[in-house]
Amino acid sequence: MQEQGLLLVNLGSPRSTSVTDVRRYLNQFLMDPNVVDLPWPLRRLLVGLILVRRPAESAAAYRQIWWEDGSPLVVISQRLCDEVRKYWHHGPVALGMRYGEPSIERALLDMAKQGVKRVRFAPLYPQFADSTTTTAIEEARRVIQRHRLALELDVLPAFYADSRYLQVLAASAAPAMAAGFDHVLLSFHGLPERHLHKLDSHNHCLTSEDCCQAPPSEVLNTCYRAQCMRTAEGFAALAGLKPEQWSVSFQSRLGRAKWIEPYTEERLDELAQQGVKKLLVMSPAFVADCIETLEELGLRGREQFIAAGGEDLQLIPCLNASPEWAQALVQLCESGVQA
Repeated sequence: MQEQGLLLVNLGSPRSTSVTDVRRYLNQFLMDPNVVDLPWPLRRLLVGLILVRRPAESAAAYRQIWWEDGSPLVVISQRLCDEVRKYWHHGPVALGMRYGEPSIERALLDMAKQGVKRVRFAPLYPQFADSTTTTAIEEARRVIQRHRLALELDVLPAFYADSRYLQVLAASAAPAMAAGFDHVLLSFHGLPERHLHKLDSHNHCLTSEDCCQAPPSEVLNTCYRAQCMRTAEGFAALAGLKPEQWSVSFQSRLGRAKWIEPYTEERLDELAQQGVKKLLVMSPAFVADCIETLEELGLRGREQFIAAGGEDLQLIPCLNASPEWAQALVQLCESGVQA
């Protein structure tokens, strides 16, 4: 069998919690046309306005969740990479971040130096979106073209409904659920609605309240919201949840554009007002804990829920670097290994 490298890819993080490093990171992230999909002059203007105050605010948030050995997202992703090496026997395993370090570019250059010809390229995003999956693939192809690398990419498809992923997800939540709860909120990262519309050649997305229940297969392949709903439904079925015991929301809005609803911050208030006292929250759009889970949900979300009348919000950790997740991820990636 031809040796095949495995490159795990995640979003990235600032190098430190300094305002300067956070500003540099946010500028790189927000100037990506797959993230802020506006013409360059408008994108530059908008990002410039965001960078006036956002870096200091984000730096303060990062300081609340930063670990002694670095950014939680980067540290966890590196630990997952180490764990995956125990089960991937087809070639070298590396980690690349779309923004910041360790970079996709460095990982691909290192693999090429090792004589690798095929790379299983694994974006660690269960659901597809241009702002996560597409931009990572484009960056890898840019690197290959720029350096004229003799590398062939074999991209791992979105695994939002794969039974191996869902089973590990359900198992990860089982201990918290066994301790008792009133409701489980599945909070996915949000997207502007226009990101859905521009990929929807069938004019199907958001045309009705139940548009995600039975979308055409071509729509489902690229509809982030519909894929999130499939993940939530699959998780709820495996976890044995009744319909009234769980719900879905979308977090991390930025700017004034209309984003996918319902919004997490509004849902937290609604659940507290409906009498939910013990709320479990998990974010299946992430496989590694990061600022969006640890700070946005675990700190600010908890404070908001209690202020609205709830008693306790428990954040269920992401899959992170657990052996069960590493083994399931390798199984997912091995489906693309070619002899």
